[in-house]
Amino acid sequence: MEEGNHSEVTEFILSGLTDHPELQVPLFGVFLLIYGITLLGNGGMILLITIDPRLHTPMYFFLRNLSFCDLCLSSIISPKMQMNFLGERKNISFTACTVQMYLSIVFGDVECLLLAVMAYDRYVAICNPLLYTVTLSRQLCKQLVAGVYAVGVVDSMIHTCFTFRLSFCSSNIINHFFCDIPPLLALSCSDTRINEIVMFTFTCCITGSSFVTVFLSYVYITSTILQIRSAEGRHKAFSTCTFHLTAVVLFYGTLLFMYLRPTSSYSTNTDKVASVFYMLVIPMLNPLIYSLRNAEVKDALRKAMNKLLTNS
Repeated sequence: MEEGNHSEVTEFILSGLTDHPELQVPLFGVFLLIYGITLLGNGGMILLITIDPRLHTPMYFFLRNLSFCDLCLSSIISPKMQMNFLGERKNISFTACTVQMYLSIVFGDVECLLLAVMAYDRYVAICNPLLYTVTLSRQLCKQLVAGVYAVGVVDSMIHTCFTFRLSFCSSNIINHFFCDIPPLLALSCSDTRINEIVMFTFTCCITGSSFVTVFLSYVYITSTILQIRSAEGRHKAFSTCTFHLTAVVLFYGTLLFMYLRPTSSYSTNTDKVASVFYMLVIPMLNPLIYSLRNAEVKDALRKAMNKLLTNS
């Protein structure tokens, strides 16, 4: 590749998840299975919530959007990753790399903020149950989701513009399996200090505000639950939050580990593993978490299957 700025770059090379040729086919099978489960789980969750009137509540409205987000996030990364497992050339065009980064940041932000919105939903449901449907009206739910997407779009546009204004003159080989900010910054021969400041600042703002919302919501939820006199009542109230808490711990833990580290401690191999978990494994696990521990979803799924078998 000739030396110059990003306008002279026509493509990048993705090094992939591993350099060992003997692992390419087994990994292709593993990630094809993960992607298949992700499509089936999240697509099924979206369909189930859409067709069952009993699930037309604010909580399931947000859950349907979370499933859509997981479906998109995985689809942005997985197909290209699987092609590279079997292909001789692991190239990605400059435009495709830009689009992949832009969309991955959009839906990463959306998922982060949706989990905060869902924490607020659980706060209202447990702390103000009589005002639940009034407080979280259909219009407010739509506005919250629209706001979440607006933040994701703006944040992603800023990161993408700042990243691809850099010069890539030493190499076009991205030491990763998709176009992410840290490996592209490591690849650039420009001064990336502003990019690092922007990435750290916006990540802190979005992740931090979301985390504070989740934390405060659960402080009030815990306080309310502890005031319930019966053990059965406390268990029932807390059980409605366990699936959301599980998703929150998985997502925020991985996200903080990936992005809130100084460049000096950046390890490509560690980051690849974290990215696999964040981009591919969590979107697969979310519908399983929300369905296996949710009696309403299991009941709706059971009735949908019975209806399908009866009609057939």
